[in-house]
Amino acid sequence: MVFSSLMFICIFLPATLIAYNISKNIVYKNIVLTIASLFFYAWGEPIWVLLLIGGSLSAYIHGLVIDKYYGTAKCAAAAVSSVVVSLGLLVVFKYLDFAAETLNLLPFISVKAPGLPLPLGISFYTFQTLSYTLDLYNGKTRVQKSFMRFLLYVSMFPQLVAGPIVRYDDIAQELMHRRTTVKDFAYGIKRFVIGLLKKVLLANSAGAVTTQLLSYPHPTVMSSWLGILMYTFQIYFDFSGYSDMAIGMGGMFGFHFRENFDYPYISRNITEFWRRWHISLSSFFRDYVYIPLGGNRSRAVRNLVIVWLLTGLWHGASVNFILWGLWYALVLLLEKYFLKGILKKLPSPLNRIYSIAVIMIGWAIFYFTDLSELTAFFKSAFGIGSALYNFMTWSMFVNNLWLIIVCVIACTPIPAVIFRWLARSRAFAASEPALVGLGFALGIALIIGQTYNPFLYFRF
Repeated sequence: MVFSSLMFICIFLPATLIAYNISKNIVYKNIVLTIASLFFYAWGEPIWVLLLIGGSLSAYIHGLVIDKYYGTAKCAAAAVSSVVVSLGLLVVFKYLDFAAETLNLLPFISVKAPGLPLPLGISFYTFQTLSYTLDLYNGKTRVQKSFMRFLLYVSMFPQLVAGPIVRYDDIAQELMHRRTTVKDFAYGIKRFVIGLLKKVLLANSAGAVTTQLLSYPHPTVMSSWLGILMYTFQIYFDFSGYSDMAIGMGGMFGFHFRENFDYPYISRNITEFWRRWHISLSSFFRDYVYIPLGGNRSRAVRNLVIVWLLTGLWHGASVNFILWGLWYALVLLLEKYFLKGILKKLPSPLNRIYSIAVIMIGWAIFYFTDLSELTAFFKSAFGIGSALYNFMTWSMFVNNLWLIIVCVIACTPIPAVIFRWLARSRAFAASEPALVGLGFALGIALIIGQTYNPFLYFRF
């Protein structure tokens, strides 16, 4: 069940909100939200909901042991055990097939891949349970004694399958004490509608063009770059749209999730880009991998390469994701040791052109899981055996120029600045609910009329 489906918007979410608000009792509200979240997950993964509950129970028990024996060898053993169990589940279900296929490339080795399906959202909820036990071990949060509240933290449907990765300490108090104000609820609806429009109006439209251009049998230089440009828009509006909807629904239920995107495509370098893109994932690897390895203080090059290898692998068990991680490791190292001074001297527009070029090359590596297709793309993109453009490419560009312009503007703070300026007017403030309603109606109409409606990050 995806957020941008009629089943979710017209049935599941309203029914959950009605049941949730019948009583003001926080225990009742938590039970309703937990049952709804498990039902939401079981809708697409009826078997693997048991894995979700089992993984949560494991982290909960490890947390109790860490708290009871804090500061002792048993505490350290429990922390190590929790990491092994959580990462073990992730490795078994996400990387075992990839490991078997890699070993089979070696001579005289034949290993049968188990062929296990990938449980939905396992990369996200595994990192949440990991952050909880590690924060407990490091004394950064307090233990949760109630399994029901802990299960709600892990399984909460707004952020369950595609993030943002919510730290336990960020919502620990709200699990026990929260109230949804009219202002929070209204903002939640508005934020949900913004995310819905990002998804169905911009991401889906860009995705349809991406598929057509990047699967074209006779690619040109123009079709290759235009295709990756549209994918650059698609993945941003798809994922940031999901995050907007998650944050909006969190507000409807009284939770306040941190922002996950901060206009990443206006970045002046790649270091800044990764402070703005998928903030919850970047901060996770910084706090739980990079800094414990020594950060900038000890073997910074090694630490950075390890982090980006893991970041690539987190996105998928495929060689292209490893290459994608290494691409960013290389660029970030170049910026850190060689390009920093040069980039500071460049005019801001040139910095942004540089960043977008690096990002687009990265998204090309990310998009093509088949290395032969990736090689073919780069050949056509740089004019090796391909024409500069043809009629089809030019026609696609002209027909979608409106979409490109809208996407470029929507990637910047311009709409937010305009909105804040308009919000000073009482007339606009009075008409805002009607505008939100209009946006919601447009989103529903687009869902009904579209056949292409996946969330890209569901497969990670």
